Amino acid sequence: MSTHKNDSAHVLQLRVIVEAEDFDAAIAFYRDTLGLPEQAAFEGDGDARVSILDAGRATLEISNPAQKRMIDQVETGERQRPGIRLAFEVTDGRDVTTRLAAVGATIIGEPRETPWRSLNSRLEAPAGLQITVFEELEGLPERAQRAGFGTADAR
Repeated sequence: MSTHKNDSAHVLQLRVIVEAEDFDAAIAFYRDTLGLPEQAAFEGDGDARVSILDAGRATLEISNPAQKRMIDQVETGERQRPGIRLAFEVTDGRDVTTRLAAVGATIIGEPRETPWRSLNSRLEAPAGLQITVFEELEGLPERAQRAGFGTADAR
């Protein structure tokens, strides 16, 4: 495994593409309630529609099965289905969770403080996605001082 940075391979954007049977409900949920601004929208033949929503800074979190089981347990108290889960950082996790549930999301795990000092909730959202809503309760510099946190290079 290489630990050096490859300056010639710059990814400019991470885009997650989701097929939504109920397009209008998904837009109402993600754009209108969660608050992801619409960057662009296009319509085509045969009622083809797409909306590109700006989700701010993107990261790709890669977890092994043990970490996935631990996060499921912390956020919901039980193992969840496999697959991709989206996580949205917000400034008020309790309020956002309540608003999303009011427009049709199912709360799987109520907001709770995690061992890594964030307030997380888990929801079943439109377009068949499980999402985590999280509010950071501690900054990255403080978290990096805790046992088990940091970068792979520093461990």
